[in-house]
Amino acid sequence: MNNLLIFFAFPVATIIFSVALQKIFRSPFLVSAVVFAAFLIITFSVFDETFLVYAILYALLALLTALLTRFICCLIRNSDNPCINGNANAADTDENDTDCNCNCNSINANNNSNFSCNMNRGYMLPYTYRRNKMLK
Repeated sequence: MNNLLIFFAFPVATIIFSVALQKIFRSPFLVSAVVFAAFLIITFSVFDETFLVYAILYALLALLTALLTRFICCLIRNSDNPCINGNANAADTDENDTDCNCNCNSINANNNSNFSCNMNRGYMLPYTYRRNKMLK
């Protein structure tokens, strides 16, 4: 019973809570710290000191899950962004995206396109990835 709890129930619960906490806190390191603190309390209240190794592993699992969740949310939010998907001249007819600001400026001098995007939602891809994605 203990092995089933350690190797199945706790990792699945860690993944589910990491996704939920990432959506709330929007910080993978804070999610990992909260999960580690919770498992640290569980370590000394329910289990013995050997469970501390599993608490560290669960904190790393929470960090990886939160980073993956952040990346997926970033891709979803930026998939309909005209600056990133290459359609900078498309008119934005969706009036529900007031929390994301994208200013697409297309300068067409000597057939060179220059896109500048200002996304202030909090989930931004690294600059080099955005730049490479926009230039395609």
